[in-house]
Amino acid sequence: MTVFIIKAAQLFLSLSILVVLHELGHFIPAKLFKTKVEKFYLFFDVKFSLFKKKIGETVYGIGWLPLGGYVKIAGMIDESMDKEQMAKPPQPWEFRSKPTWQRLIIMLGGVFMNFVLAFFLFSVMLFVWGGKYLTKDSVKYGYAVSKTLENYGFQQGDKIISIDGEPIENLTEDVGKYLMFRNVENIKVEHENGVAENIAIPEDIGKQLFAAGDYPGLEPRSPFKLDSVQAGLPAAKAGLLASDKIIAINGKPINYLSDFTYELKNSTQKDIVLQVARDNQEKELVITPTEDKMIGIVYSRTDPDFIQYKDKTYTFGESVSGGISKGYWEIKDYLAQFQYIFTKKGASQIGGFAAIGQMFPSQWNWQAFWYLTAFLSIMLGVLNLLPIPALDGGHVMFLLYEMISGRKPGDKFMEYAQLVGFVLLIGLVLFANGNDAFKAIQDWLN
Repeated sequence: MTVFIIKAAQLFLSLSILVVLHELGHFIPAKLFKTKVEKFYLFFDVKFSLFKKKIGETVYGIGWLPLGGYVKIAGMIDESMDKEQMAKPPQPWEFRSKPTWQRLIIMLGGVFMNFVLAFFLFSVMLFVWGGKYLTKDSVKYGYAVSKTLENYGFQQGDKIISIDGEPIENLTEDVGKYLMFRNVENIKVEHENGVAENIAIPEDIGKQLFAAGDYPGLEPRSPFKLDSVQAGLPAAKAGLLASDKIIAINGKPINYLSDFTYELKNSTQKDIVLQVARDNQEKELVITPTEDKMIGIVYSRTDPDFIQYKDKTYTFGESVSGGISKGYWEIKDYLAQFQYIFTKKGASQIGGFAAIGQMFPSQWNWQAFWYLTAFLSIMLGVLNLLPIPALDGGHVMFLLYEMISGRKPGDKFMEYAQLVGFVLLIGLVLFANGNDAFKAIQDWLN
């Protein structure tokens, strides 16, 4: 329960900060252009508010439904669906009376604020905590390689020398990110026998890894041990004990955790044969994995230093440029994820509030909190740019149409579009959180 509360508190605080600053991004340009803002709310005030206070012409408040927030701008068709106001003659202080370029700036203000916040947080984090990087030898036991990458010449235990000619010391992200989201042409590796090889990477490597379930393709190897065997699952039924040491699987030696998971995943046999050491004797166990290749064990890594990061300090100027660069690549990488999301497999992996909450650490950690807040700020900004009515991107789409065609969409059309967009958003929220519930039920049943 304590872990749940800590994660929930971090999620609540992070989203509250993001919602307030996003809406402030709309509020500030609206006020600069002398547009009346009737409400500024954190969360939605359906039927009633937890708190509200009118200051000047604006009511500031906190709603009870924590699904976002909003600013109600006079003369604008938004989630409030205020048809009565729109039926009256336009007033000079209303949104609909302002020039198109001003309305466009008002609508883009929230997304702009999200991106600026991410750049700012990444810069501050580099200045306060510095950064970490890897050298070729920082990955102590080399990388575990997926079956997909083995097909192109990678070998178990490879060490990365460079990516597209850029030494690994200069790269700030995990290798998997480059493979999944960026256009990598070649990776130079050093095999366990000391021979260096430059491996050509196909253009669609990310899609291949995703389709095969091999993301991220390369992971640091580490030795491991069994911690427990889950009762009622295949390993326990076969007689595996937590004190056993796994020696081989299907006759192939097991030295690292990745050796075990690789053989388990890629085995084409219905049953697997585990060779274990127990009480100074070797014993064979026949296990029938579940359909998703699970056998029901809990393990831990036995060498905490299997990855040895190097620390890097940043001056103020370096932290600003580094933070902007980090923000740019996070945005670009997040956009690249959509090629996977819009697939049947990708859609099944979309998560809601529970999935986001699980991203936060089980103990309060300010560095992790601010990093995740920056990442969520980018996610919120990108999602709000989607051309869906009821989102900022939907309003921007109609404003661009107006600027290009010289014709403003009718109020009735905008009302219907807003309603369709709202229904679509509610559907997406229910779908994402439904995925969370389905996964939780699956975990409980297992």
